[in-house]
Amino acid sequence: MAEKQQVIGFGFNPIESQHHFLVVIPCASDGKVIIYERFRWQEGVEIQAVDFTMDRPKVELPKYKWRQIEDALKEEFNNRLKKEKLPVGKWHIGQVPVQRLFGKEMVLLAWAIEDCDPSVIPIALKNWLGLSPEERWWLFTMTNAATGGLHDKRGWRKAIRYALTENPVEERSRQIDLFDLMLQRKIDD
Repeated sequence: MAEKQQVIGFGFNPIESQHHFLVVIPCASDGKVIIYERFRWQEGVEIQAVDFTMDRPKVELPKYKWRQIEDALKEEFNNRLKKEKLPVGKWHIGQVPVQRLFGKEMVLLAWAIEDCDPSVIPIALKNWLGLSPEERWWLFTMTNAATGGLHDKRGWRKAIRYALTENPVEERSRQIDLFDLMLQRKIDD
């Protein structure tokens, strides 16, 4: 009989890979949600100790911005987990581990909205949902390589904000071509 997979949070299985993202959601309504990229999971502990020499904070969002994206993230990830016949996840106060590929997608969206006006977050969500997971992974990888630090918000990181918060996707169901959006932004400037 096959051993049942121990999946926690959103698709994270520490037996498969210890690489994951950890979302820390504070109790305080004016607190900041911090997303860490981590490469080590501490077995047998209820609360993971964040090692500031190894764990990389990728982004922090005011809780009011997090609330505007958390349901869309949950729905997107849980639909894909259901297709794989894996347990679904949910957000809660405290720490929520996220499987590494989902984490890349989540951080990409968080980077797009971290410094934007809250009124454009619905546009960012539509544009983010218009990308395939593979496009999101690639964009995360390119942005992370160039400006992946918590406070380094220039270059690719700034381009992601413009690409996802401007030029909303049409209402019909289609994927957007991010490169066309970035080219249009350059033409408009």
